[in-house]
Amino acid sequence: MNLTKLIFANIAPFLLVLAFGTTEAQQASKVYRVGALFNGRPDVAFETLRKELARLGYVEGTNVVFEARFAEGHLDRLPGFAAELVSKGVDVIATYGGPPTNAARNATTTIPIVAALVADPVAIGVAATLERPGGNITGITNNDPELAAQQFGILKELFPNLSRVAILSDSDIPGADASGLAPIERANVAAARAVGIAPQVLKVRGPTPDFDTAFKAMVGERAEVLVVLEVPAPFRDRKRVAELAAAHRIPTMFWGGASDAGGLMACGTSFTNTYPRVPIYVDRILKGAKPADMPFEVISRREFVINLKTARDLGLTIPAEVLKRADRVID
Repeated sequence: MNLTKLIFANIAPFLLVLAFGTTEAQQASKVYRVGALFNGRPDVAFETLRKELARLGYVEGTNVVFEARFAEGHLDRLPGFAAELVSKGVDVIATYGGPPTNAARNATTTIPIVAALVADPVAIGVAATLERPGGNITGITNNDPELAAQQFGILKELFPNLSRVAILSDSDIPGADASGLAPIERANVAAARAVGIAPQVLKVRGPTPDFDTAFKAMVGERAEVLVVLEVPAPFRDRKRVAELAAAHRIPTMFWGGASDAGGLMACGTSFTNTYPRVPIYVDRILKGAKPADMPFEVISRREFVINLKTARDLGLTIPAEVLKRADRVID
């Protein structure tokens, strides 16, 4: 062995250690910028993002910085906020709701986006398929294609002679077709008609939704029940919606996880179940995973809640068979 080979053989292990040590040091010194877009104000969703990323080893101010933007009901601000996040050079954007996701995807086709609270990612063009999104967006959805049919089935069982129902939605959700209805609205209209109920779709718009006019229209059309969709304005002001419905003596069906509103019933998957999953997706992307190859996770656990206090206030008796199917009864 000549002198050069002998020297290299002796120092090679140290060079490898130095190289790997440098890589680890670079990774440790990397400060990730995590963007986040919200329809409303700071709440449990943002706190969950921060706390769960901390649990995964991201220390705020040390190896992660948050760039969060809150529209506070002014959804027209979202495109500008999305553009700001892109200009900040964030490594990933977490979006909560259809409008923020739509704003983010219009702002960038390269920065990874983790979407939550999007009713139907495929229907609004966010993903090619749930299994292989194919672009820069993946995430978690509590979309339940069978939910509308289940809700209207329960309503028909509870009110056998039900003939007219109001459906409360939001003008700002994406994906409307030529009829002006977004996918979640079309699903509910179809489910109502399938059981012989005439639907009346009413849309409000934030930040100051005109619920009074919406309820006046319901009363004018003699709506017997109100189905409240999981969309921005009713989502934020669900307790106000429940109060107005009670004042007009209209029974309500809310989405799963909205039993805190005080309506008669809530049925479906819970939006809060999506919150802890977002940081996991963000972490995987920061470690190199590609959104195009990451399937949308579908939250599928349904919850059916009946509020007996509200039923009594409305003078309703809930059949025993319906009560037996409830996962939880509020008394």
